[in-house]
This record gives sequence, structure tokens and C-alpha cells, in this order.
Amino acid sequence: MFEEISPAELIDRCRDGELWQLLDVREPWEVEIARVQKTERMPTSNIPMAEIPARYTELESTRPVAVLCHSGGRSARVAAFLVQQGFTRVSNVRGGIDAWSGEVDPSIPRY
Repeated sequence: MFEEISPAELIDRCRDGELWQLLDVREPWEVEIARVQKTERMPTSNIPMAEIPARYTELESTRPVAVLCHSGGRSARVAAFLVQQGFTRVSNVRGGIDAWSGEVDPSIPRY
């Protein structure tokens, strides 16, 4: 099973020294509108949800994965898929990029 994590909690965990990878499963046009900036403690990958079955091996299976979409629905399905593939530390970013804009970085456009 995967956990639900708020954007603010994910940022706090990274600040506390945890090394996460952020998987953004939105479509490229969505990422162009609003994106989370990569950091050393949280590199970001964009793999659209439809491409996950063919590309999930691009992720580091030993590093925690936080999955992000627009509002949390697509990312929850991808998080469940990753758990089925053997990933042990998977979190769904509750509220997606919309919540990220409201909780963490208001400069990220809402759409």
C-alpha cells in the first residue's frame, strides 16, 4: 500500500534530509503550465500516466517516490501500480499540483 502525503509534508521531509524522487504523471502540456522545480533532494521526472507501464523502470526503486498529478487521482492509480511492481516507498501527493500551489509555492499557476 502507498501513503498519502501533503506537498508541505514532502517538502519538510526533504528539508529533514530524506532523498525523494518526484514523479509527475501529468501530460506534457500540463507540465508546461505548472511545474515543480527540481532540487538536489528531490529530482523530478515527468512520465505521463499512459507511459508508466513501459517506463517505470527509469525510476530508482530504492529511493522513495512521490507521485504527483493535477489533483491526486491519476497519481493514486500510478502509486498503486508502482507498489504492485515492487516499489516499497511510494506516496501519493494529496491534492496534486493544485495543492502544491496553495500550500508550498503560490507562484505555480493553478489551472
